[in-house]
Amino acid sequence: MRSEDQQLLRDTRFLRPASIATLATQRRRRGPLEGGERLLIIAADHTARGVLNVGAHASAMRSRYGLLDRLTTALKVPGVHGVLGSPDIIEDLLILGALDEKIVFGSMNRGGLPGAVFEMDDRFTGYTTESIVASGLEGGKMLLRINLDDPATASTLMASANAVTALAAAGRIAMVEPFMTQRIDGRARNVLTSDAVIRSIAIACALGATSAFTWLKVPVVDNMSQVAEATTLPIVLLGGERSDRPDEMYARWEKALQLPGVRGLVVGRNLLYPQDDDVESAVKTALNLM
Repeated sequence: MRSEDQQLLRDTRFLRPASIATLATQRRRRGPLEGGERLLIIAADHTARGVLNVGAHASAMRSRYGLLDRLTTALKVPGVHGVLGSPDIIEDLLILGALDEKIVFGSMNRGGLPGAVFEMDDRFTGYTTESIVASGLEGGKMLLRINLDDPATASTLMASANAVTALAAAGRIAMVEPFMTQRIDGRARNVLTSDAVIRSIAIACALGATSAFTWLKVPVVDNMSQVAEATTLPIVLLGGERSDRPDEMYARWEKALQLPGVRGLVVGRNLLYPQDDDVESAVKTALNLM
């Protein structure tokens, strides 16, 4: 990232913090989506949970300037529709002028820190419906991990249902990312079988007073045709942990993108931190799958 951009970020936050809200209201928003359009949204809310690793590299995302440089590179590629991020990331991108004509989703619950005893009680510590509306964002995203052995899951279900209801009342999209989860050797693990994903979808679809504005963000697993048949709601595919076999990953994405109801990709580390470190090339490869 250029030194002048770094200085702009620091000076804006120190000297002109109120200007960030003004930048949000002045952002040029994208027009309506078209029926056959496949979306590519860049995900960038991992660091809000203290997740800095990319594969075996435990601190790959430690530099905020490095992450922002990769994000702005990805967002400049023609065909990229937008970004999903926590408030700090979205505000940095606003300051850099990177969000005009983009679809922007705000990440809402980042309180379920990995490894914490309270991980399943996934508190809403990020965007609220009110701040999403005030900032002119297109929607909010929430992670919904369902652990049947952990009573803290109940509060996360209730908070997510309330967020879905509030977002819909405001005419904003609720992007719900559901998983059936188990705690193994003290760590929460998402169950990535097709049956588990289908079950999580069934629960997520019914959250809130209406599902009219709900999208589902789901992993690419085996038997994706059955997964796609589990709901009439729009589906976007998540990228997950960075793959050591990108060709296989891209092939799985391409196949899943052809299924009815699948509307696009929401991918973070696999595109921002590819094995060859060529962000632009990775993003273009994903776009060619659409």
